[in-house]
Amino acid sequence: MYNMFEILMMLIATAILSLIITPFIKKLAFLIGAVDQPDARRVNKKAMPTIGGVAIYLSYFTALFFMMPLTTEIVLPMFVAATIIVVTGIIDDVKEIKPIAKIAGILLAALVVYYYADIRMTMLTIPFYGYVELGWLSFPVTIIWILAFTNAINLIDGLDGLATGVSIIALTTMGIMGFFFLTFGNVEIAIIVFTLVAAAIGFLPYNFFPASIFLGDTGALFLGFMVSIISLQGLKNVTLISLVIPIVILGIPITDTIFAILRRKLNRLPISGADKNHVHHRLMNLGFSHRQTVLMIYCLAIIFSLIALLYSISSLIGSLFLTIGLGIGVELFVEIIGLVGVERRPLLDRIKKVFAKINR
Repeated sequence: MYNMFEILMMLIATAILSLIITPFIKKLAFLIGAVDQPDARRVNKKAMPTIGGVAIYLSYFTALFFMMPLTTEIVLPMFVAATIIVVTGIIDDVKEIKPIAKIAGILLAALVVYYYADIRMTMLTIPFYGYVELGWLSFPVTIIWILAFTNAINLIDGLDGLATGVSIIALTTMGIMGFFFLTFGNVEIAIIVFTLVAAAIGFLPYNFFPASIFLGDTGALFLGFMVSIISLQGLKNVTLISLVIPIVILGIPITDTIFAILRRKLNRLPISGADKNHVHHRLMNLGFSHRQTVLMIYCLAIIFSLIALLYSISSLIGSLFLTIGLGIGVELFVEIIGLVGVERRPLLDRIKKVFAKINR
């Protein structure tokens, strides 16, 4: 049914379409006032067009509807939900709506995929115990999953090409798993994933440092939402390992999100508030340039993706050791860059005390 050469040509065509559409979206952004003005919180030094995600959205669904050998039963609910997300993002990029309004848009889109695309968690397999039906918990667990992943990508969108590149790496990993390991579904899911990768790749040359257009909330929310529902495709009957894999794939944005919440709670600041202490801000404060910071986070995202691939081929004991090592590594990284605060380094302080005792 699937001719790999034809699919490859379609993916290339999708990337080229995105490359062609993006300059027109730049002009549209200025026409409708979707422009980021420089301020103390932003890194741009001049007015920048946003809504870049519209180019990815248009090229992606054009490819799925007109070029890819997929059924509309799969694509149509995704299109409706993604359109809600993109409209929410455009409104925010033009008028900067309140966080609760953005959450409402994500919730509405999540309801579409839950009820009409049947994308949801329904069962959990616990090692040495067996299957556990989620029942009524299926709904809140699925909605929280979509909200968390969508906002994680949106939160990391702070430097040129950062959210776009991290999403490309995460989606490529999911596509590889979908094709070779069938972790996230089947070949059709892999096609859906790689088509989105192609659309994002076509946009990246305009978005990478120095960017000529921003992804905007339109694009960050869209990519985050698509990552969330794609990861859910293989999680209807979920094991603890398959639950961990997409979380590890998105290790950087999820780590940034978790520790941003912790940082704001410890500093008694609103969780929905903004600050300049995210992963990319901390790396730049350590002396890395804009481009170096983005490339370093790309490398970290690739490391997380490789670890996720190891989970796919590891035994339960191996996965346990991977999780312990990953947890220690993440905590050390967080403390070294001062993600929660330069004064809050419990693990490093403990290590120093141990070495001090040894050297006596």
